Amino acid sequence: MKGYDPVIFDLDGTVVDTVELIRESFRYSVRTVLGREFPDEHILAGVGQPLMTQMRRLSEEHAQELFDVYREYNHRRHDELIRGYDGMRELLEGLRAAGRRLGIVTSKSRDTTQMAFAAVRLGDYFDAVVTASDSAEHKPSPAPLRLCLERLGGAVVGLGPIYVGDSPVDIVAGRAAGMATAAVDWGVFSREELLAVEPDFYVATPAELLALCLDGAAPVRHAGETGEETPPTRPAPAAGAEPGEGAAP
Repeated sequence: MKGYDPVIFDLDGTVVDTVELIRESFRYSVRTVLGREFPDEHILAGVGQPLMTQMRRLSEEHAQELFDVYREYNHRRHDELIRGYDGMRELLEGLRAAGRRLGIVTSKSRDTTQMAFAAVRLGDYFDAVVTASDSAEHKPSPAPLRLCLERLGGAVVGLGPIYVGDSPVDIVAGRAAGMATAAVDWGVFSREELLAVEPDFYVATPAELLALCLDGAAPVRHAGETGEETPPTRPAPAAGAEPGEGAAP
């Protein structure tokens, strides 16, 4: 088999479009609890980690209240603001048709993960789902990714597993687990923030991601308005590499 197997995804900002939901939930909770307005780049900087970890970063003293207010608002607005990404269903169908094992590793809790799949009906495509409720350690630790690989089972196939995400902690966790990593262009974080943590691949569309996973060929990175194109910064780790092997210092 060419390409990568299994293919494991982050959820928020990668498989489902919760960018506006997350942004508005943070704005509301910070304004309500702290009486302040923080820049989006500050309140969203911890996205990809468990919610309580993010709230402690904003205010250790008021973390629990921030958490509770965020959750109440997020649940109330959830189905109104969550969206599907164009091309995502076709990507998942293409991977399934090619026999790829598919997994999710998310820092969302189990109940909010179920809410997301109920609103954007993509849950049936995944063979294993690991949430923040399933693991004592969380991204950027590789532990939840290794748990997902355990649940997927089977031998390493082709180039081995790849982890796909939209945040720097996704890339760090995937590398620590000895997996290839792909950063996507359509989530919370900017291209510059993602390339700074040196993903193996940077993809602009679900169609590019499908080609990468099936063929193992690197898509071209889009350099932006200049029209310049640059290749990936480093090759994918070899299948079966030990955790952290080949990682940037």
